[in-house]
Amino acid sequence: QVQLVESGGGSVQAGGSLRLSCAASGSRYGSLCMGWFRQAPGKEREGVARIYSGGQVYADSVKGRFTISQDSAKKTLYPQMDSLKPEDTAIYYCAGEIICGVCSHDHCLDDSRFGDWGQGTQVTVS
Repeated sequence: QVQLVESGGGSVQAGGSLRLSCAASGSRYGSLCMGWFRQAPGKEREGVARIYSGGQVYADSVKGRFTISQDSAKKTLYPQMDSLKPEDTAIYYCAGEIICGVCSHDHCLDDSRFGDWGQGTQVTVS
């Protein structure tokens, strides 16, 4: 059974930092097959960041502030979130691709590519 477990959320003041993590259990997902998404109240789910075979991809709203790293041996992704803003407040989800493979940069965070989702971790910026 595949499990994606997020941790590291919490409350922080604007300008602060948080580091999230997502660990995948089971043999299906490696860190190149996982991505981070978020959903704020009343808004659609948004792709935030991932690492893929061609590099890294970030949502425009987090570029320059968020950095994603991986521990491939542990199948874990670590989004480092700096210079946090109140608009970053959301539930952050880790997700696994339905078919892990090559993606084009502009589509690597398409919601439809992902089929397994973690339970989410709340990030609140005030």
